[in-house]
Amino acid sequence: MSDTHLGLTHWNNYIDGEWVDSDQLIEVENPATGEVVGTIAEATPEQVDLAVTAARRSHTARSLTSITPYERMQMLHRVAAEIRALAEQGGELLCLENGKPLSQAQWEFEEAARYFEYYAGMADKIEGKSIPLGDGLVDFTVYEPFGVSAQIIPWNFPVSLVARSLAPALSAGNAVVIKSPELTPLAVALLAQAMHKANVPAGVVNIICGYGHTTGAALVCHSGIDQIVFTGSVPTGQAILRAATEHVVPSVMELGGKSAGIVFADADLDQVLSSAEVGNLYNSGQVCSAMSRLIVHEDIKQELTQKLIACFGAKVIGAGIDESDVTPILTANQLAKIDAMCEHAVNQGGQCLLGGKSLDRAGYFMPPTIIEAAHDSDIAQQEMFGPVLVLMSFTTEQQAYDLANGTEFGLVAGVFTQNINLALRASNALVA
Repeated sequence: MSDTHLGLTHWNNYIDGEWVDSDQLIEVENPATGEVVGTIAEATPEQVDLAVTAARRSHTARSLTSITPYERMQMLHRVAAEIRALAEQGGELLCLENGKPLSQAQWEFEEAARYFEYYAGMADKIEGKSIPLGDGLVDFTVYEPFGVSAQIIPWNFPVSLVARSLAPALSAGNAVVIKSPELTPLAVALLAQAMHKANVPAGVVNIICGYGHTTGAALVCHSGIDQIVFTGSVPTGQAILRAATEHVVPSVMELGGKSAGIVFADADLDQVLSSAEVGNLYNSGQVCSAMSRLIVHEDIKQELTQKLIACFGAKVIGAGIDESDVTPILTANQLAKIDAMCEHAVNQGGQCLLGGKSLDRAGYFMPPTIIEAAHDSDIAQQEMFGPVLVLMSFTTEQQAYDLANGTEFGLVAGVFTQNINLALRASNALVA
């Protein structure tokens, strides 16, 4: 698995039940310090083929479909127990490579275990149906696994999101090849240990690491896969979908967002404040569903803005291992992008009310930032992936909906009001 376990310097890929090294290495940084915390083997195109071939062989051999659904359920429960046993040490590793607070990193392992427990309960409940066609005719449906599922995992919640797609795939009897994120692959590699200890048959789960344009591209273009699962940016998702058309591979995508919260005049401002804090600062805003836009009724805009500035400005910025309120941005490149977007927002006429500039210190830190900007400005239209909240105001209900729906994204939306009729009406009007 590694040279020295948690004091490790190197991790390998997990292919066909074995730990497989490579001559090519990827360095993994601690974003709180910029220091390298470990390396992982970069899967070569040949190793991608080995992983897909192993998955195909295990599926053809009916490794999971020849056993009973009850036995698959037991296997998933074993995996859940092994993941939960790794929560403390795995959380420390994820905290180091990802930067998020230690408690949140440890919770990812708990959440991953719960995914496996949940989908374990579905293993014996995948049922077809009988269709009445008349005398002498019999018609029924049977659900069958896709076969080999290729799953490309994002770097912001790697452990949780592996489990979210891996657990249902195994529950239904599929074999899986996971491409872990090259920026945060170490805790995902640790999950392979859980699979191994839980006696998941060799070849059923393969975990490889590499860059998207090499390892990821080789995986999604491989003729031996039957399904693609991807969570990440819109441009990458579009590229994967184009590749999937070559072999007509069904795909599941969860892509980016620029989610808005509409705050009506009767809203409970303390509740809005609490939601904005979690929605914008959790994982330092590095969440596809982050509430990165707040659209506020003009009658309460000034009061809420003052509360937001006071709340966001009081947050402690630091390393996740110290349970800081706002932890680092994952990479120097992402931090520079956030800096540039904030500067550009001001150049486009926006007003920076708080923050707006990365901190001059070791690591990659962006303070909580609040910018009042026009709806058509770039910062109000483009995904940020940082602790940056864009404020806008409205006067009429329809204007609020137009602002909220007026981006190319449609992932998440929120409504703050104490009027249930207004809340229901808004939920129907919002595109999310």
